[in-house]
Amino acid sequence: MDYKKAGVDIEAGYKSVELMKEHIKKTMRPEVLTNIGGFSGAFSMSAFKNMEKPTLVSGTDGVGTKLKLAFIMDKHDTIGIDCVAMCVNDIACAGGEPLFFLDYIACGKNVPEKIANIVSGVADGCAQSSAALIGGETAEMPGFYPVDEYDLAGFAVGVVDEKDLITGKDLKDGDVLIGMASSGVHSNGFSLVRQVFDMTKEALSKEYDELGCTLGEALLAPTKIYVKALRSVKEAGVRVRACSHITGGGFYENIPRMLPDGMRAVVKKDSYPIPPIFTLMAKTGGIEETMMYNTYNMGIGMMLAVDAADVEKTMEAIKASGETPYIVGEIKAGEKGVELC
Repeated sequence: MDYKKAGVDIEAGYKSVELMKEHIKKTMRPEVLTNIGGFSGAFSMSAFKNMEKPTLVSGTDGVGTKLKLAFIMDKHDTIGIDCVAMCVNDIACAGGEPLFFLDYIACGKNVPEKIANIVSGVADGCAQSSAALIGGETAEMPGFYPVDEYDLAGFAVGVVDEKDLITGKDLKDGDVLIGMASSGVHSNGFSLVRQVFDMTKEALSKEYDELGCTLGEALLAPTKIYVKALRSVKEAGVRVRACSHITGGGFYENIPRMLPDGMRAVVKKDSYPIPPIFTLMAKTGGIEETMMYNTYNMGIGMMLAVDAADVEKTMEAIKASGETPYIVGEIKAGEKGVELC
């Protein structure tokens, strides 16, 4: 008896690391002081030594049951973008700049080419957010995971000068809400998605005219990363007063998280186009509108509030970064919460 016969292939682990390296290279920053394969990742503090009060911000998350679709479709090269996005978007909406990322993959069987494919997506997400992929772990766990399944999670660290933290404390009556378009469902609510649609390769391969692609392609579309857009807004000289990453819990849970007591967000539902995947989902599953807005991003992946005088500059900065912004509502004095009208 040996470890390989017990289901853990150490040699496959070595091969996975070697295959990953070509993808990881594109995420490197000058501050990275170690190579992949060591026991830890070292990152120089020189990047923020000139800040008045450098403050670390962090985020950790997984991809959830969206992974089930990747298994069915045998497509693993974009799911890593989702993992990175869920972490770095949280950092960005606090005003932070992502610095580095670590991933964790647990699988039933280590197939080096598949693991490298997953990590290629992680590296793409890191490159989009200017975060260095400085380490991670691949755990082969036979008997715990089925041989063809895996889980993926990540952890990111960023930095912001304390004076630039976005906290919502300066929100005022009359501030304008600007939403940035999502790419679709992103990485939340897939337990409901999997109840609405038949989770077979045949069903996911069906083309829908309203989607302009197959159902599987629409659902697997990777989560938007908004780091570049928020950086562009900051560089335009705009002070973002509040910001919310619209994830699980949709509008009703996430927007109030950016509000101080005494402030209310009023969102106009007809102020932007709702992606057809949400309309199809609601119709197919008989899901009430309130539940849709309480579960999904409904086409807005990031919401920010700015002074009315800064709206034009903010819109132009977001467009310049390649994202699509919409003026979706305003802040009103009143009971803390969100109102859709």
